[in-house]
Amino acid sequence: MKDCNQCGKCCIKYGDGDLAATQEEIDLWELFNPEIFEYVKDGKIWFDPETREPLNRCPFLELAPKVNAEEKDKYTCSIYPDRPEDCRHYPSLINEMVRDECEMIEVVDLENPKKAQKQLDQLMSSSRPPTDF
Repeated sequence: MKDCNQCGKCCIKYGDGDLAATQEEIDLWELFNPEIFEYVKDGKIWFDPETREPLNRCPFLELAPKVNAEEKDKYTCSIYPDRPEDCRHYPSLINEMVRDECEMIEVVDLENPKKAQKQLDQLMSSSRPPTDF
């Protein structure tokens, strides 16, 4: 499995209404991050602060500046430390990564998905809640 290359596919795909935030996250944003909270409406995320219409892309996904024009696009998250748990926990399954055309996947991962899943679980262990088993 490759390191994340910041292609943005996951953020672009799920930033179109497929993300949720917990009530605790929303409450914390309201108190400490009003610049994030203004994109919340009725407990759901990513609404235009002026029109209150749903956005079709996460407002915090930013295209990173290129050093040279030939580089592939790279994306950053301007709220990375305060991003929703949905974002923190992605990716969770190899099948999910394949479906989403994640560029971290390599041929060797497809040949041995159980091993790749273990590797992914290890890689994501600091971003996911502890498991009780």
